[in-house]
Amino acid sequence: MGETVGVAIALLSSALGGTAAAITRYLAGNTDPITLAILRWGIGFCCVLPAALLLKARWPKRRDVPAVAALGFAFFGVFFVLYNIAMSYTTAARASLALATLPLHTMVVGALLGIEPLTKRKSIGVCIAVLGVFAALATGLSAAPPGAWRGELIMTGAVLCMAFYNVWSRPFIQRSSALGFLTVGMGTGAVALIVAGSFTGGVGVLSQFGAPQWIAGLYLGVAGGALAFILWVLALQRASPTRVANTMTVNPVAAALLATQLVGEPVTPNLVVGLVAVFTGIWIATSEVKKP
Repeated sequence: MGETVGVAIALLSSALGGTAAAITRYLAGNTDPITLAILRWGIGFCCVLPAALLLKARWPKRRDVPAVAALGFAFFGVFFVLYNIAMSYTTAARASLALATLPLHTMVVGALLGIEPLTKRKSIGVCIAVLGVFAALATGLSAAPPGAWRGELIMTGAVLCMAFYNVWSRPFIQRSSALGFLTVGMGTGAVALIVAGSFTGGVGVLSQFGAPQWIAGLYLGVAGGALAFILWVLALQRASPTRVANTMTVNPVAAALLATQLVGEPVTPNLVVGLVAVFTGIWIATSEVKKP
């Protein structure tokens, strides 16, 4: 039951992440990758910190703080700057499809580190999902923006950061709490981004935003930042890293549906076929019956 609840929570988190991808694509033409990351995690941290204090979250142990901070910097800092760069090259749906290779990365990283053993059924499910992603990207290349492959390549490389975050997070979450772990990591990433933005002039760009951009930015920080990742770490607390990562393959669905409204990106047949393969892979990998 715990694994099922964890996967359900992760599905909701991934759907919110997909809508955040469309919002990121909408804002990408008005600002730079660092400013976008500051917006998302600055607002996100302002939501998460009061919640952690109000709910009296259990904070990471002193000996764990450096590692939790490093994970937060790598994920909320490095990963999301690369994520925003990728969004500037390609469509929200295609970038999210590349992001959906996360299960493969997480499965491989977990196996290499000896944290989560591979099973035949789990491997088949993840491979079907990832092959669906690659097929959708390859067959739709002619309809993609010029140079879209750069964004998808950057996104695929950046996903490695998230895979390590998924695999290494669980023991720290279990020794503290999901909310305490998230607050320290997100705070570290937000501070690092603000420092970087002060040197690059990224913070000043926010003063040029109009009402539509601020509304989109607030949604990005509250729903795509705080809420999505509170749910994500709650899912990691309850389910295995690979099964949680597998839900990332619903991300392109939400991204494509919202991007059609915000920036006029079409939902192409190859995307639909790829998503069918993705959902098939999710079902196979997450419906494995554990042996007593």
